[in-house]
Formats: sequence, C-alpha cells, structure tokens
Amino acid sequence: MIQSANHPRLTVPGPAPKTAWGRMANVLRFGQDSVGFTGQLFQTYGPIVSLNQGGGTNLYSPLPDCPGTIFVYGPEFVQQVGTQHEIYYKHPLSGRLYRRKDDSDRTEPLKHFVVGLFGVNSDRHRQHRQLIMPAFHKQQIELYRDDIVAITQSTLDALQVGQQGDIAQVMRLLTMRIATKTLFGEDIGQDGNSIGQLLQNILAVMRTPAMIFFPYDLPGLPYHQFLNQIAQLDDKMREMIAHKRSAGNQERDVLSMLIQARDEENQVGLSEDELLGHAGVIFAAGHETSSNALTWTLFLLSQHPQVASDLLDELQHVLQGEAPTVAQLAQLPLLDRVIKESMRVLSPVPWNARVTSQDIELGGYFLPQGTEVFVSIYQTHQMPDLYPQPERFNPQRWESIAPSIYEYSPFSVGPRLCIGAGFAMIEIKIVLAMLLQRYRLQFVPQVNIDPIGTIVLTSKQGMPMQIHAQDRQFGQGVGDVQGRVREMVQLPG
Repeated sequence: MIQSANHPRLTVPGPAPKTAWGRMANVLRFGQDSVGFTGQLFQTYGPIVSLNQGGGTNLYSPLPDCPGTIFVYGPEFVQQVGTQHEIYYKHPLSGRLYRRKDDSDRTEPLKHFVVGLFGVNSDRHRQHRQLIMPAFHKQQIELYRDDIVAITQSTLDALQVGQQGDIAQVMRLLTMRIATKTLFGEDIGQDGNSIGQLLQNILAVMRTPAMIFFPYDLPGLPYHQFLNQIAQLDDKMREMIAHKRSAGNQERDVLSMLIQARDEENQVGLSEDELLGHAGVIFAAGHETSSNALTWTLFLLSQHPQVASDLLDELQHVLQGEAPTVAQLAQLPLLDRVIKESMRVLSPVPWNARVTSQDIELGGYFLPQGTEVFVSIYQTHQMPDLYPQPERFNPQRWESIAPSIYEYSPFSVGPRLCIGAGFAMIEIKIVLAMLLQRYRLQFVPQVNIDPIGTIVLTSKQGMPMQIHAQDRQFGQGVGDVQGRVREMVQLPG
C-alpha cells in the first residue's frame, strides 16, 4: 500500500515510478511474485534496493508513519538486521490489519491475534521467549515423536495407490493435525474440524487481495468474514484455556506448558491475551513452514531420481520400513542433506521482515525510523560465491560445505531464531522417512508450478502427484514441469 507522511525520503536506489499508480503497481508485483520481482530489482540495483525510489510504500508495518520499503540480501545484511535486536523490530503477523485493533468492539481480537513473539520487542521479547522455551526444549520435542508418527501413519493409511491429488493439500492437513495435537493436545482428524481448521481458514482469508483493498466490516466482504472468524476463534480458545487451567499440570501439550510457565524472578505468567497471541503464531508459523518444506522436498525428489533412489537406500538400510526413533534420525545423513538443500533451493520462508525502531545507516544509506526492511533469505541462499551453481538441487554439496548461520538461515538468526526450528526438523524428517519408504510420489504435469508468497513460499496451483506403492521407478514423471519454478531451480526436460 502507498503511505504518505512527513518524514525524510529514502535515498536507497530503486525504480522511480512517475505516478501513484506506478508505485502501487510495484506493490502489486511484489505481492504476485515477491521472489521473482525482487530478483530483477537486485540484478538492476544491487544487494540493497528500494521498492520505490524515494519510498512511500507500506507492505507490512502496522505503524502509522512508514517512510518506505527496502529489500536486502547477503550474509552481511542477514547478520546486521538479524542480530541488532534493538534496532530492527518485528511486528504482528497480521501486519497492517493490526492498526485496526481499536476501531470497534469487533476488532478487539486483533490486539492479540497472531501477535505472540512477533509483536513484542526488547525486554518483553526476551521475557516471553524465556517463558516459551521450555515447551521447545530438546527433551520436550522428543516427547512429541509418538504423536508425529501416529498422525503421519494415519495420513499415509488414508492415501490410496493410484490416487491422484494435490500433495500440497495433503501435507497441509498433515502438519495442521500435528500442530493442533502438539500445541492444543487434540487431533483434528481427517475432517479437520477444529480450532486448527478455523485458524487455517482465517489465514486463507487474510491472503485475499480484497482484504487489502476493501477492509470494511460489511456483510459479503472478506474483512467482515475475517472479523467473524477471529471472534469465533477467540471464544473457542478461551474455552480451551479455561479447560486446561482446570486440568492443572496433567497435560503436556505446548499450550498447557505456556499456561503453567512462570518468570523465575517474579513468578508472573502469561496473560490470557498473550496466551492467545502465542498460540496463534506458533500454529500459523509452524505448520505452514513445515507443510511447504515437505511439499517442495517431495517435488524436488520427484525430479531427481538418483537422489530419491539413494535416499530410499539409506532409509531402508537404517529403518527397515519402520518409523524412525529420535536416535535413528542422527543415522540418516543423506535425509538431513536433502532437507537442507531443499530449504536452500526453495526456501519455505523467503523473507525476514523488520521495521527500524530508530534512524539507522544500512549499506551506506540512511534509513529513517519506521522503514520496512525485508531481508531475502531466498536470494542469500542463491549466491554463487557461497553455493556454486546455486540453481542446482545437489544435496551432495553439504558433504563439503559448512556455511555460517548468516550464509544459511532458513529459520532466521540471532535473538529471533525460530523457536520451533528443532521441532520442525524432527517433524519433516519423520514424515519424509515414513512416506518415502511406503510410497513413490509421481509428479503429474497438470498445472504450472509457480512459487509465490511473502511469509511462506508455496505453489500457487498446488502440487499434483500420483500415489504409487514404493516400486523404485523414480524415472517416472521426471520432466515436463512448467511454470516459474524453472527459473528458480534447474530441472530435467
């Protein structure tokens, strides 16, 4: 969106539209293809570029005065933005919608909806993170293994050999079930009727363009539907919190642990609104990232038969057809390399968005307070100096490289390193290990594969695949891939 205010102009180079519509067109181009559009900007202007020369845009910040938007990539920028916690602030996942929280009684839930760790900074962020950390401690994460295995087994049992469908949707429901079980202590089942499904529906409505251009609380408009849904979510979540409080310390899901968490110094816990905010963020950020990482990995394996064959050899040798224990995951180095390479080539989270809390210099340019800074995780992972032939899906490269945390950062870096990174990696590994031993997924060239997204990188038209019993016929379905994905990764055919 376009924002006008009295503030210093951005001097970061970028395209110079002559009209307000020209500036809006750039905003729309970013929304339609954030990775491809900014790739062109980086090629033209270098590793630091403005969405519009002179600023005047507002993509993410809920603050009333946004000087403009810049994009950066490269390890130096990843480090500067990711580690300077007091300068580069985060804001709620609801973005610009957050500023509407005081509009009416119906917008009250926006005060905490998907706020969580994204909506707190400085000392509050440190305090909240310390309260949440025990729920994601390594030992606690390992306790979730049996739930992940049981839900994955249930999902695989429901698939039918010969069936053709959108594997992205299958992975989305699978990770949603895992998220709701580990977060709330309930399995939503195959039908998906629960808090988890309601949250998913809300996130889908938030992505519609009409939410941006017609944010009016009128029947028939998405914004009206959105407010109805977050009110419903609020009621359901408050009922669940009340139930868990009455259950005491008997349950060990994430939400129960957050309810019980207390600050070591003053024994103060999280308020009910804070619990609602954290639960929404953990769910949204967690299952969306994992489902897209799984989908892209399965797609890349479907187009690289030798890698798929070698990986199956490893899985069968170590696991003998069984689900992996946590200890066995360490005995699967190729699985680890495949996932790392997949998250490098098609980063599930392509951007790390921040807002400057004060005037600051970055890359030799002055950034006024309130400037939006989008760090490109995807573009950093594509730098040929760091990753020779970066467009190639080559898990073998991880046998000889050891990039720094600033050169490879699929889960961000610094004080805001994704708190659920350990959980996500265990989840992704278990699901892949179980699925690949049982089935071969064959890509079906029905639609263009166009990666889109800002918060997560997803396939616009889904990922059509056919289910086969694991017959090792990995050459089937290779090639014939169409769409923008061919501009991002080298594929056969």
